[in-house]
Amino acid sequence: MGKIYFAGSIRGGRNDRVLYREIIGYLQQYGEVLTGHIGNEDLSPSGETNMLDQEIYDRDMAWLTSADSVVAEVTVPSLGVGFEIATAIGLQKKILCLYRSGDERRLSAMIAGCPSVFVKEYSTFEEAQRLIDAFFIDRRRRHIAV
Repeated sequence: MGKIYFAGSIRGGRNDRVLYREIIGYLQQYGEVLTGHIGNEDLSPSGETNMLDQEIYDRDMAWLTSADSVVAEVTVPSLGVGFEIATAIGLQKKILCLYRSGDERRLSAMIAGCPSVFVKEYSTFEEAQRLIDAFFIDRRRRHIAV
């Protein structure tokens, strides 16, 4: 079991916080989720008000560096999540981006077109679960085959 960095919008909008909590709960079967607070119902769009921005950055970069994989819910556009994904690419992490498509939504080409990121569209939480399962089962197979 490894360490998982979950990324989801905070200051970009908290509309999906319940979904984040569900995804985080599901991810726990595959390892330690370092960023479980993302699903906290009490976390407002202002983020963590008990810490300075520099402290949040330092902590999150330490978590991201120590993570074995990254799972990001990218439906709600977020500069922070984009930054985390770009950093994870530079660190050569395995990255799964989950995206709910919709009539008015379109995923950034910088994420959708990146060959270093597994981008998967879904409509229901059950579909997201299957995509997460496939991502981690594939990672285990590749690890065993090496």
